Formats: sequence, C-alpha cells, structure tokens
Amino acid sequence: MTLLVDTSVWSLALRRDVEVEEPEVQALKDALAGADIVVTTGLVLQELLQGFAGAKAGEQIVERFSALALLQPDREDHVAAAGVRNMCRRSGVQIGTVDALIAQLCIRHDLVLLSTDPDFVHAAKHCRLKVWSTHAAKRKVLPAAAAKK
Repeated sequence: MTLLVDTSVWSLALRRDVEVEEPEVQALKDALAGADIVVTTGLVLQELLQGFAGAKAGEQIVERFSALALLQPDREDHVAAAGVRNMCRRSGVQIGTVDALIAQLCIRHDLVLLSTDPDFVHAAKHCRLKVWSTHAAKRKVLPAAAAKK
C-alpha cells in the first residue's frame, strides 16, 4: 500500500516534547520501516515548515522529506479538487481548499491517506478517497465511496 501522510500525523510524529502513541503515528513508523510506501506533496511539506520554529528544525524536515517521492498537483488536480470540495459542501461536509487538493492527489494516484483529521473521513463518504483507519486495521483502509459524478 502507498500512503500519503497528512500534516496532522507528521506533526505528531515529529514532536520531541512528548511521546505520542496515536495509531496513525505507529502506522507511519511501520510504513517508514518498510511496511508500506510513503509519499508526500509540497503542501504537506510547506505546512510542516510553517509550524516548526527555528532554522535547524526546518533543515531537518527538508532533509527527511528529501527521501520521499514528492507528488506535484497539476491543473487537472486543481480542477478536480474544486469538484471534490463542491461535492462535499453540497453533502454538508466542510473540507478546506488544501485538504480537497490532498484528497484529489490521493484519488488520482490511488493512495491511502493517513491522517488524524476527521474531515477526511467525512469527505471519503462522498468521493473515492481512501482513508487509513484503526477501525479497519486488518484491511487498513476505509472503503471509498462509489464515484459520484
């Protein structure tokens, strides 16, 4: 399985002030140890760099992320992400612009999203987004909704 790891999980995993025992962080550790493939996007990298103080912390993040494949959205991804956001909004689910683009990248590249943000779980009910879930640990993902046009 290939995982796109959301900022919410990376932020927890990179904390040094407290040991985090979230199942998503353990799933990330397992993936990085070789259980799965981990990819990222510039949006996640930028959000992380904006959230950590100090040049040294930023340099360490950039260095660590250089080992990961970097997905870059194109024009079609932006158009499709607007469609994801609009579909969710019509269904009563609020999802931000950046999150809609992350969801679209996962859909396009058939990735599983690893996140602690419940908005993605709600969004997955209305699009083909696959979200890693502790509730389906043996399957590791929540089934994606049927494609809606």
